[in-house]
This record gives sequence, C-alpha cells and structure tokens, in this order.
Amino acid sequence: MKKKKIKKTKLKKKVTKPIKKNLKTKTFQNKVKEETQKRRGAYSPDEKIEIKKIKKQATEKRKYNLKDFVVYPKHGVGKIIAVEKATIGQIEIQFYKIFIEKEKLTLTVPINQQTNLRPISSINQINKCISILKTKPKIKRTMWSRRAQEYDQKINSGKIYELAEVVKDLNKNTDIIADQSYSERQLFEKAYERLKSEFEAVMKVSPEEVQKKMDKALGRDKNIDLEQ
Repeated sequence: MKKKKIKKTKLKKKVTKPIKKNLKTKTFQNKVKEETQKRRGAYSPDEKIEIKKIKKQATEKRKYNLKDFVVYPKHGVGKIIAVEKATIGQIEIQFYKIFIEKEKLTLTVPINQQTNLRPISSINQINKCISILKTKPKIKRTMWSRRAQEYDQKINSGKIYELAEVVKDLNKNTDIIADQSYSERQLFEKAYERLKSEFEAVMKVSPEEVQKKMDKALGRDKNIDLEQ
C-alpha cells in the first residue's frame, strides 16, 4: 500500500503593529491642563516670571519727633536725640536714635519697627500707678525662681501698670538689706528705677521729689507728705 505524504505547515508569527496615539485626545488633554494651571494662577512653561527689586524699605508713619520721650520695653524711658537715614544694601532705612539716660545707652531703632516703642504715660496713668503702689502686696506661694521669672517678664513688658505691681509686690517697706534676698532686691531696684524714670519724664519734677512721692505711697517713709 502506498503511504500518504503528510504536508508540514509552518506556523506564521503574528506581527504586532504599533498602536497609534490619538493626537486629538492628547492635544485636548494639554489644553485642559493649561486652562487648569491658568485658573490656579500657575505659570505655563513659556511664561517668564518677573522679579521686582525692592528699592525702599516700607516704613510706618512716623509718630515721634526730636526730644520726645518714649519707652523701649527692655530698657525703659529714653529720649529721641536724632532721626537719621542710612542706605544698607541699596535699601534706604530711616531710624531713631534714642538715648537711655539711666543706662547711658544709645539705641538705634528703625522707624518701621516703632511698634516696639510706646509714648510715655499720661498724668492720669501716673496717678493710677500711685494708687497701685498703695495697695497690699500679693505674695504667691510658688517657688521663687518661677516668681522671679514672672516679675522679670512684667518689668520688660513695657506696661507701666505691671511695672507698678512688681514694685508694690517686692516692696519691704524698708531699706534694710537683710530683709530681702539679693535677687529680690535686684528685681525691686530695677522695677523701681524704671518706674521712677517715667514718673520724672511725665511729672517734670526733680528725681528727689519723685522718690518722695513713690516712697510715701509704698509706706517706706511715713513721715513724708505725699502732696509735698
């Protein structure tokens, strides 16, 4: 018998054609992206960012003049002895020169930072301070280190009523050193001198007269007439 011939068939490989990107869809997506960036305030790649140079420093309206007394919280009462200008790094700056008599110190304060200053108190505020000095001291039962920190913060706050409270609370009605610890006496003297210097600037009387009034209010010398 004759054998049948079997034909061998070759398997053809499937050739995958590259998928064509939909250019219309891509263009639409880019447009949507650009519109979204514009709405959000973003810059497109082709846009250039403009950089503006600051030539003058922004300043607040000047409140104080030459020879005015002001209070700088960390140093106390000072007197404006000059209003000057200077150019630093192509920026024009105006500033006050303030002389602190008690510390023999001259401060330079830029006018745009004059919120750190305050005008000296009114006579009504001074009278209220005298009333505070007459009241009984408040002694807290906390540790001295914590109280000392609170007193120091009040002294450097620049607030005259808080200053008067420190003087009143640390007052011992006496000049005997043994009645106060060293740190207590230091804080008392610091607060006392700050308050006294502002009293002098407002009342325009001698330091001796101011001391008499303060000591009378504190009961440190009961033989002195407050109205003298």
